Amino acid sequence: MSVIKHKAQRVAVLIDVQNMYHSAKNIYGSRVNFREVLKAAVASRELVKAIGYVIRTESGEEKPFLEALVKVGIETKLKDLQIFPGGAKKGDWDVGLTIDAVRLSETFIDTIVIVSGDGDFVPLVEYLKAKGIQTEIMAFERSASGKLKEVADDYIDLGADLKKYLLKIKKIN
Repeated sequence: MSVIKHKAQRVAVLIDVQNMYHSAKNIYGSRVNFREVLKAAVASRELVKAIGYVIRTESGEEKPFLEALVKVGIETKLKDLQIFPGGAKKGDWDVGLTIDAVRLSETFIDTIVIVSGDGDFVPLVEYLKAKGIQTEIMAFERSASGKLKEVADDYIDLGADLKKYLLKIKKIN
């Protein structure tokens, strides 16, 4: 894929934190280095907004993690984990991230980088591209939707440089 990236390009980075967290944990037994992910997403362009979408756990153990995201310049949005009768749990920000992307596409944004491999974002990417927004995806190849990679203007495989994008590699399956 050939895309244009230049210093004057205005970029928004939207990070599906749960998707990245679970991909890194389940595939590599590690944690994502969000500082490096953000740096690669921006790629020397003008960062307008970076948002990380996070699910609040029952124990509240995410507080230091949230502080670390803010410290590297990522605004955080929190949502409570839903617990259903019978114990089933659900927590995702797909609709919230989508609404923010649509709103941002109506401002002075040239590029939206979605940090997620979730195939549910395919219609969003198609919508953004139809509006003339350059749309880029960053995800781990092993957990990224093929269709999502296909429809994006650009795709960066975070798994291609694990030492850069993971904090500590414990295992590789």
